[in-house]
Amino acid sequence: MSTTTAAPKSSARIHVQKFGTFLSGMIMPNIPALIAWGILTMFFIPKGFTPNEAVATVVGPMIHYLLPIIIAYTGGHMVYGLRGAVVASIGVMGAIAGSDYLIAQENARLLEAWLATGKAEADFSELGQVHMFIGAMVMAPLSAYSMRWLDKLWENKIKAGLEMLVNMFSAGIWGFVLLIIGFYPIAWLVNGLMSILSSAVNWLVANNLLPLTSIIIEPAKVLFLNNAINHGVLTPLGLAQAGDAAYNNRSILFLLEANPGPGLGLLLAFALVGIGAAKASAPGAAFIQFVGGIHEVYFPYALMKPALILALIGGGMTGVTTNMLLGGALRAPAAPGSILAVLAQTAPGAYFAVILSVVLSATVTFLIAAAILRASRKTDLAAEAAGEDRFASAVSQTEANKGKSSDALSGLLAGGGAAHSGPIKSIVFACDAGMGSSAMGASVLRKKIQAAGFGDVTVVNKAIASLDDAFDVVVSHEDLIARATQRTPSAVHVAVDNFMSSPRYDEVVDMVRRTNSEAAAEAPAPEAPAPVPAATAAPEAAPTAGAVPAAVAVADHADEASDSVLKLSSIVLDGTAGDKDGAIKEAGDLLVASGNVDAGYVDSMYEREKSVSTYMGNLLAIPHGTNEAKSMILSSSISVVRYPNGIDWNGNPVKFVIGIAGAGNDHLELLGKIAEVFLDESKIAELEAATDAQQIKDAFGKVNG
Repeated sequence: MSTTTAAPKSSARIHVQKFGTFLSGMIMPNIPALIAWGILTMFFIPKGFTPNEAVATVVGPMIHYLLPIIIAYTGGHMVYGLRGAVVASIGVMGAIAGSDYLIAQENARLLEAWLATGKAEADFSELGQVHMFIGAMVMAPLSAYSMRWLDKLWENKIKAGLEMLVNMFSAGIWGFVLLIIGFYPIAWLVNGLMSILSSAVNWLVANNLLPLTSIIIEPAKVLFLNNAINHGVLTPLGLAQAGDAAYNNRSILFLLEANPGPGLGLLLAFALVGIGAAKASAPGAAFIQFVGGIHEVYFPYALMKPALILALIGGGMTGVTTNMLLGGALRAPAAPGSILAVLAQTAPGAYFAVILSVVLSATVTFLIAAAILRASRKTDLAAEAAGEDRFASAVSQTEANKGKSSDALSGLLAGGGAAHSGPIKSIVFACDAGMGSSAMGASVLRKKIQAAGFGDVTVVNKAIASLDDAFDVVVSHEDLIARATQRTPSAVHVAVDNFMSSPRYDEVVDMVRRTNSEAAAEAPAPEAPAPVPAATAAPEAAPTAGAVPAAVAVADHADEASDSVLKLSSIVLDGTAGDKDGAIKEAGDLLVASGNVDAGYVDSMYEREKSVSTYMGNLLAIPHGTNEAKSMILSSSISVVRYPNGIDWNGNPVKFVIGIAGAGNDHLELLGKIAEVFLDESKIAELEAATDAQQIKDAFGKVNG
C-alpha cells in the first residue's frame, strides 16, 4: 500500500475544502470580466477619472446580468459540460428577473408608505438591485446536477435518429422549469439572505465591530472559501454601498478580503526567520502575492503551522480598523487582490488610509508570525534533519484542496530548491506504479521535447518508489509531488494534473530550450546526436549517477505488441457502467477475463484511484493497479471500454476507459501509441465513430511513432 506525506484530514474539513474549491472554480475563470468592469468604473462613472455618461451605461448591465450569468455558465459546465452550462444560465436569468421583481414590489410599497406621511416623492430613496452572484452559485450546481440526473433516466433508451430532438427539447423544457424555480424560491431566498447580511454588516459598522469579520475571513481563505465570501457576499453588499450617496459612493467592504497586507506579512516572516524550502521560496511568493494578487501562494505557509492563522487574523483586523478610523475605502472591487488593483480602485481622498492599512496589517502579521516561527524553530530544525518535508506536504495539500493544478503553487517547490545548472539531459515522469499514467505522460512530453529539437534529452517513466536523485527534472502529479521531492531533492520538480494536455509540458520544453541553449553557447558545440526514436523507459530502470538513462525504443513490432497485449476480446464498444467505480470494474474484469491478471488486481485498481486520479484528459482515463499489485499480473494486458454517452470521472467527462496491467515493458510501446492518438482530436473522433473492435485496435496500431 502506498503512503502519502500529508496528514489525514477529517471528513468535515475535506467536504468544506471541496465546497470552497468548487465555488472558487466558478469565480476564478471570470475574474477578467470583473477586472474589465472595474476598469469601466475606474474611468467612466461620474466619480471616475474620465467620466463618460454614454460608456457608463455598460456598467450596470455588466455587473447585474453578465457576471452572474457567466458564473452560472462556468459552474454548470464544471458539473455537466455544455448542457449543464446552458441550463444553469437559463436558471440564473430567472433568479435575476425574480430578484428585480421583488425589489420593484418592495420599492412600490415603501413609496406608498412614504407618500402617505406627506413626504415628497423626490426625496424618496429606492432600494438598490441585488446582484445575483450567490444566486449563480446556487443555480449552477442545482441546474447541472438535475439535468445530468434527468438525462440518466432515458440514457440508452432513445431510438436512433431522435437523439438530437430529445436532447434539445429536454434541456429547453428543464431550463424553463429552472427559470421558474430561480424566479420564485431562489430569488426570494437570496434577496432575504442579502438583506440579513446587509443588516448584520450595518450593525457591525454601527458598533465598531467590523474588524471581527477577519476571524471568519482569514481562516476561510485557507479553505478556498475566499472567492465565495468576497465575490459572493462582500462584493454585492459593497456594490450596494458604492451606489448609495450616503456612503459617499465607496465601500470599505471591498477591502475586507482583498487587502494584500496580511499575506505579505506572513511571507516576509518566513523569508527572515523561516527555514528550508519555505524560507527560500518566500521572497518570490511575496512578490506573486503582493503584486500579482494571487493570495493562494501563502496558504501552504499557513497550513504548515495552523497557529499562523492567528497572525493573519491579527493583521486583517488591524487593516480593517485602520480603514474604519481613517475612512479607507474602494470605489469598486479590487480583483485580483493585488496592491496595484487596490490602488487603482481606491476612492478619491482615501489613498493615505488604504496604503497605511496595508502597511500596518503586514507589520502586525509579520510580528506575530515571526514570534510563532521563532518559538518552534528547534522543533522545525529537528523535523527537517529527520527528513520531513513539511513545506512540500503543505503545498501538495493546498493543491489537493484547490482541486486542480496551480502554476503559482507548483512553482513554490521548484523555486524552493536550487535552480538547475547546466544542460538538462534526463527527465523522469514519476507516478505511483510506473505502469500507466507516467508512461503516457512521458510519451507526450518526449514527443514535445523531440519536436523542439532536443533528441539527446531522455524522457523516461518510473515508479516513485524506485526514484533516485540522478535526474535533472522530475514531473509528477500534483498529489504526488511531495513524495517525489523527498526522493529527488536536487531535481527541478514540476507538478501536473492533466497528463495528456497539461500546459506545464510546454514550460518544461521552454526550460530545456533555455538551459540547454545557454550551455551550448558557453561550450564548444558537440557533434549532433543521432535522433532518438519515440520511446518509453522501463519503469524500474534506474540510471547511474551522471549517466544518461537509455530509452527503450519503440521498434517496428508495435503490431506484435498490440496482438499480445491488447486482444479484440478486451475491447468493448458500448460500456454499461454508469459511473467511475463501475467503469473501473468493467475495465478490470476484462483484464481478468483475458487470463493475464488475478481477480484481486481489480481491488488494487480501486486502491490506486484513491491515491491519485487516473483521469488523463481528452476524454480518457487509464485505471490500473498499485505498484504493490504487480505480483498479481501474470503478463501485460490492456483493455479498452468505450462509453458513447460519457461518464463522470471526478467532474471530468470520460468516454474511453483503458485498463492497464503492466508486468514488464511490452505494454509501454502500445501505451505510447495510445497517447499519440488521444493528442489528436481527429483520431479521437475516429475512435468515437468506430463500429467494431478491430477499428479501435487498428487506430492504435497505425500511429506513426
